[in-house]
Amino acid sequence: MPDPLLDHLVSTTGLTAAEARRVIEDVVAFHRESVEDYVRRRHAHLKTYGARNEEIFDRLAVELAQRVVAAPPLTARQLRRIVYG
Repeated sequence: MPDPLLDHLVSTTGLTAAEARRVIEDVVAFHRESVEDYVRRRHAHLKTYGARNEEIFDRLAVELAQRVVAAPPLTARQLRRIVYG
């Protein structure tokens, strides 16, 4: 079955079909991640680099709103519950 996205990437980027397929799979996997998994992963990542929770939760709210399929608006309290239960 033809894949127009794959064909487009190959023709416009110089990637091989295998490389373009890998890029597509990575992008789809990134967007398939649940809101809860995304929040936990990003919180841990930002905490590793010394960010404080208040800053992290503000940043996560902005990031979630900017996703291709945006999550519903979440308060800092809701984000905190996702991370800490």
